[in-house]
Amino acid sequence: MPATLKIDFVSDVACPWCAIGLASLKTALGRLGNEVDADLQFSPFELNPDMPAEGVPLADYMSRKYGLSPEQLTQNQANISARAAAEGFPMRMDLRTRAYNTFDAHRLLHWAQTVGHDKQLALKEALFRAYFVEGKRTSDPEVLVDAVEQAGLDATRAREILSTDEYAEQVRALERHYQNLGIRSVPAVIFNNRHLVSGGQPPEVFEQAIRQILAEG
Repeated sequence: MPATLKIDFVSDVACPWCAIGLASLKTALGRLGNEVDADLQFSPFELNPDMPAEGVPLADYMSRKYGLSPEQLTQNQANISARAAAEGFPMRMDLRTRAYNTFDAHRLLHWAQTVGHDKQLALKEALFRAYFVEGKRTSDPEVLVDAVEQAGLDATRAREILSTDEYAEQVRALERHYQNLGIRSVPAVIFNNRHLVSGGQPPEVFEQAIRQILAEG
C-alpha cells in the first residue's frame, strides 16, 4: 500500500522559484511512483501584499526589494531561466516586465481547493504559465478567468468571486498562520505538518526528504 503524504505547498504565483519548486517536486513524486499517495495542496503567501493591481516595473521592484542593479537582474533572470528549463518549465523572462498584486489569484486558488485538489493544482499551473511563460498581468480578472477555464473550473463562478471579497478573510487568515509559523520566504514545502523543505530544491532533494519521512513513519 502506498504511504499517504500530506504536502502543503506555501507559495506565491509571482514567485519563479515556486514554479521551479513545484515542477521539481512533481518530478520527485513521479520517481517515487506507487510508494506515495500525495495529498498536495497550495497555501497563500504574498511576496508583496501592498503591490497595486496595475503593478510596477519589475526592474524597479527588484531594485527596491532586493537591491538588484539592472545587470544583476539580467543575470538573476538568466539563472532562473536556466534552472526552470532544466526542470521542464521554460520561462519567458523577456515577457515578465512588471510585478503584480496576486491576492485575487490566491482567492481563486482557495476556491479551487474546495472543488478538488486536482483542480487547485491545474489552476496553480495555469497561473504560473500565464505569468512566467506568457507574461500576462495576473491581477487582471480576464487573465484570471482564462486560467480558471484552462483548469477546467467554472468561469461564471470565478467571476462572481472576483466581483466580491469572497474568500478574502480565509486567505488572510492562512497568510497570518504561516507568518506565525515563521515562514518568511517561499516556496515553503511542509510534509505531514512537521517537516519543512525550503526553496526551489532539485528533485533529488525532495525525493530524499520524502524517503526519509517515510522511513521515519
